[in-house]
Amino acid sequence: MTSLVVAVAGGLLVAVAASPIGEQARSWVAVIGAGLLFAVAYAVFSFGIERFIHSRIKALYRTVHDLRRQRPGNVLRKRDGDILDAVNAEVAAWATERRTEIRELHEREKFRREFIGNLAHELKTPIFNIQGYILTLLEGGLEDEKVNRDFLERASKGVDRLTKIVEDLDLITKLESGVMDLRMTRMDLRELVVDIIGSMEISAREKGVRLVNELPAPTMVRADHHRMSQVFTNLLGNAINYGRPGGSCVVRSYVLGDQVVVEVVDDGIGISEEHLPRLFERFYRVGKSRARNEGGSGLGLAIVKHIIEAHGQGITVKSTEGEGTAFSFTLERA
Repeated sequence: MTSLVVAVAGGLLVAVAASPIGEQARSWVAVIGAGLLFAVAYAVFSFGIERFIHSRIKALYRTVHDLRRQRPGNVLRKRDGDILDAVNAEVAAWATERRTEIRELHEREKFRREFIGNLAHELKTPIFNIQGYILTLLEGGLEDEKVNRDFLERASKGVDRLTKIVEDLDLITKLESGVMDLRMTRMDLRELVVDIIGSMEISAREKGVRLVNELPAPTMVRADHHRMSQVFTNLLGNAINYGRPGGSCVVRSYVLGDQVVVEVVDDGIGISEEHLPRLFERFYRVGKSRARNEGGSGLGLAIVKHIIEAHGQGITVKSTEGEGTAFSFTLERA
């Protein structure tokens, strides 16, 4: 049909060109013939595009049909599901990370509030005591010789306690930040414990607690002498403060490979299991039996933990309420 239209239009144009009709008529016939040719060309082009599109659609349908026949179920739907699952997994992972971050922020905020509250309480007790003693002196006690010296000595002890808290806080800050360098030397741990027990003999006798050094001679380790002195002072001080009259605290050790395991064991009031995970936290107190009126800074065990960890070692605690407590830590054998 298309060929016939093209032949007719072409013949018409040729006949017009050869006929003796007027120039105006010839022009109109030429325009009509050109229009017919354009219409035919447009129809041919449109028909070709339409056929091409239909062929691609049929090919696509055949592909989908073949895929469905080869794999049961809708493959395209399955692929969409896989993509959706991947997106959901990624969103879930992102949400989990955000929840973890939020939880950590809440924990940090809780720790900050507890720390500030505990610090304020620790500072408030000696400050109020000092304030009370000084006011009493200012209100007339200063003229009374039986009162003035006693109250001045009590105020001095309060100042000493404040100084101790500030020094311990400064020490923990330096240990945590890593700015404090340890002076590692080869030292005899037994000799160190002998000196510490000697310096605490009076307070131990007043509480009725016996300090026993069972470290073999010598017990050579590689450590910072001054910092290890703080460790034993704090551990033995706890044993004295929370021991029972007639009780004891024993320091002993044994060799484990290239390490020396040191134990400080007492038979005092002990600690309930629920408190053990938080025992090394700053200012953490265990019930009324370990009240602030014992005079400590509340930082002793936190300092012990940080010093041991600064040596690259670890410390643990085991305790039974009413039976006693055992601290164990390791040091490098020398």
